Amino acid sequence: MSLSSDLDAFDRAILAILQKDNATPQRTIGEKVNLSAPAVQRRIKRMEEQGVIRANVALVDPAKVGHPITIFVEVEVESERAELIDAAKRGFAQVPEVQQCYYVTGEADFILIITVATMADYEALTRRLFFANNNVKRFRTFVAMDRVKVGLEVPLA
Repeated sequence: MSLSSDLDAFDRAILAILQKDNATPQRTIGEKVNLSAPAVQRRIKRMEEQGVIRANVALVDPAKVGHPITIFVEVEVESERAELIDAAKRGFAQVPEVQQCYYVTGEADFILIITVATMADYEALTRRLFFANNNVKRFRTFVAMDRVKVGLEVPLA
């Protein structure tokens, strides 16, 4: 049985609330989903232990903390040998400016979402991440003009 089928209607309702505001008191969640606060607490703890809830974080507006530029980068590598792909994954994952990194199918091998303060900062980052990496064949940059929708909320139909 898959983990998603282990989630009942109460779990999904709790997750829907937490995805909108993770600081919602458990008592309030309980009132909304018709459970006691201790029952809500047990369910949240179980979902954290199972990895359904991966982290409790604050969503920060990059522009308000000095990183107004969002850039999407397609990266194509020379060799797709497993150890080189794993090295690329590790390398991209440790860079603070890389908010998200996806290993993808298609012409590109990776899609990165990067946030920087200035284009000069991005240029310096490209030198470290791409030009200094012998396995990077090419990369294409797309600069976001507007943040129309940004989020990590998962639909729970």
